[in-house]
Amino acid sequence: MTSSDDLPAFESAVATRRGDDGTTGLLFGGPRVPKDDLRTEAYGTIDEAVAVLGLARAQLGVKERIGTLNVGFGDLPAILLRLQRELFVAAAELATQPDAWDRQREGVSRVSEAMVEGLEAMLREAEPHVTIPTEFVVPGETPTSAAIEVARTVIRRAERRAVTLGSEGLIPGPHLLPYLNRLADLLWVLARAAEQAEARSAPPSRPDRPRQHRRGDASPRRSTVSTRSDP
Repeated sequence: MTSSDDLPAFESAVATRRGDDGTTGLLFGGPRVPKDDLRTEAYGTIDEAVAVLGLARAQLGVKERIGTLNVGFGDLPAILLRLQRELFVAAAELATQPDAWDRQREGVSRVSEAMVEGLEAMLREAEPHVTIPTEFVVPGETPTSAAIEVARTVIRRAERRAVTLGSEGLIPGPHLLPYLNRLADLLWVLARAAEQAEARSAPPSRPDRPRQHRRGDASPRRSTVSTRSDP
């Protein structure tokens, strides 16, 4: 039997072992912090949201490959990818040492006003084509919409963590909290759009309420979401 001492040395590019003591590094260097630090918890939660949006986007990718991605989904795959990339910016803002805040760049390592305006533009574009429920609905009508709903709840958790950071003076810019708040709203709308693209609607939370039917202009043959959302 070969022992570990007989194996050739291997230096992983991923497993550096520096975090084996429960610490991690922040952006632009500086002292390492515990992995349960408020900042680590906040940007780690954003990382979760990026992954869940990837699951939603993968669902759409499967539909495209088997030829069932109808035009009702519009530009949803591109929108989800855009949101994933923007969340890396939000995470970078939270992962920066205070001494390095002056090294952050708007839209690259700090959430910009334009990013918030972009979300608002997407909301304006999507809402007219979606039947908006008038009460709480139960997620899970389609795999894509369910994944987007999970992402929404993770973003709300990230928002709560960011509020805590803000009370500690650990958010460098003024746009991060509005961005997370607006993003959660947008994801709720996109989940409804994903359902309605497949001619489905989420059941209401109260069992005595009927499902709301989609508007006539929200046909699955009509694009409900678009990338025409630059401010």
